[in-house]
Amino acid sequence: MSNTFLSKSRYCMGIQCEKILWLNRYKKELSQSEKNEGILEKGRQVGEAAKGLFGDYTDVPVDGTIASRIEKTRKLLNEAPNVIAEASFSHDNNFCSVDILKNDSDGVEIYEVKSSTEVKDVYLDDVSYQYFVLTSCGVTVKKAAIVYINNEYVRGESLELEKLFSIEDVTDIARQKQSEIESNIGIINEFMESHGPESEPETEIGMHCFDPYQCDFWDYCIRDLPKPNVFDVRGMWKSKKLEKYHEGKVSFEDLQNEKLNEKCLEQIDFELNDREPKINRNAVCDILDSLHYPLYFIDYETCQHAIPEIVGTKPYQQIPFQYSLHIIREEGSPIEHREFLAEPDDENIIRTFAESMISDMPDDGSVIVYNKGFESSRNREIGEMYPDLAGEMERINSNIVDLMVPFKSRDYYTKEMQGSYSIKYVLPALYPDDPELDYHNLPVVHNGGEASEAFLSLKNKTPEEQIKIRSGLLEYCKLDTLAMVKLWEKFRQVTGIR
Repeated sequence: MSNTFLSKSRYCMGIQCEKILWLNRYKKELSQSEKNEGILEKGRQVGEAAKGLFGDYTDVPVDGTIASRIEKTRKLLNEAPNVIAEASFSHDNNFCSVDILKNDSDGVEIYEVKSSTEVKDVYLDDVSYQYFVLTSCGVTVKKAAIVYINNEYVRGESLELEKLFSIEDVTDIARQKQSEIESNIGIINEFMESHGPESEPETEIGMHCFDPYQCDFWDYCIRDLPKPNVFDVRGMWKSKKLEKYHEGKVSFEDLQNEKLNEKCLEQIDFELNDREPKINRNAVCDILDSLHYPLYFIDYETCQHAIPEIVGTKPYQQIPFQYSLHIIREEGSPIEHREFLAEPDDENIIRTFAESMISDMPDDGSVIVYNKGFESSRNREIGEMYPDLAGEMERINSNIVDLMVPFKSRDYYTKEMQGSYSIKYVLPALYPDDPELDYHNLPVVHNGGEASEAFLSLKNKTPEEQIKIRSGLLEYCKLDTLAMVKLWEKFRQVTGIR
């Protein structure tokens, strides 16, 4: 029997990079992986919903021991025909649980459920591994398929599972991969047996560090590289970074005379030579000249449902649930603040959001955002969803001014931006010593991903927890628009407008 315990995820981990498997076994504390409860919850919801495609089913409890799960599965297999969720099998230390197993008297069908909107190569490896384990256990597999989300589905009054999910038959591919699976298992076992806890393998950095998943041990594996290094250069393809790395061009000093694009070389030059801020005042003036009062500084927060909950929406559609709005009505007037945060059980959350925003921005002033593409796209979607609001959405879009433009074009750049035009880099670069503007000082929510996850979690929280989370969401979004006000003030300062 093999000494290496493999599961679906561990097998896929091993074929991506054997060292990931070794580190996960012997140095797991070095992993950068943080459980994203939002992603895990989406996966659970999709998995539960997919079971509904198959009628009545019996669950094998996943909180039991492996032995008890296998024994429960064995008993259920003898009760064909039936459908089993999390049917569990093991052969020679190769273990798997099948998301949904359709069990007939003449064999079984494997259904692997994914919350993705497409079939990826790594999913084929996953299903093929399951096929290998089941057939090794003497089970006849008639069919192997992947169940995934149809992102063209539009939610009606009721959820239609047959339209929400797509099912792709991958039986032929799984069968063709069987010798490859067996070979890979042998390679993984040999690798792990030859590298004990005190024998850390030396594995070269390569594309496998990023594909199909970002390695959880990346920082550990590059710990001896100089800082900054080629992997810190913004705007360079990973393949190009790896090419330079393997050429021995690792540090910024190594890269300064390489044939790279202008922005990459500029980042390197500013870092090495401690350049003064680069400011194209004409470009900044163009932004300021395009503004007209009242000034509306606005930022949206959105969330996504894998399984659409709102009538008229698609899977993973961006659902706006919050905005922060700072208003300057005329030159020299005090800054006002408005905000909106939806109730998580509001069935008309998008319309409620839009109507509040329209009410808060009734005049044709400049609508100032950071990354125009995001807010303007949401506004167009609202107009398409609610034709009676389309005119107002078009009015708002026609007045949008994007503060990101001079940073993206490098008309305004400092070393501290580290090649990025994200507001999370730009703001501390321009206001380095202002704790009020430091996202790290926020108590609950620190970025958009956390905001989305926090909002989606509200339904399952106690009243006390909800108060804390809502307060954290409001603080975070308010800082986003305050940041834009501060950028506007900085623009006025560097162009001599006080």
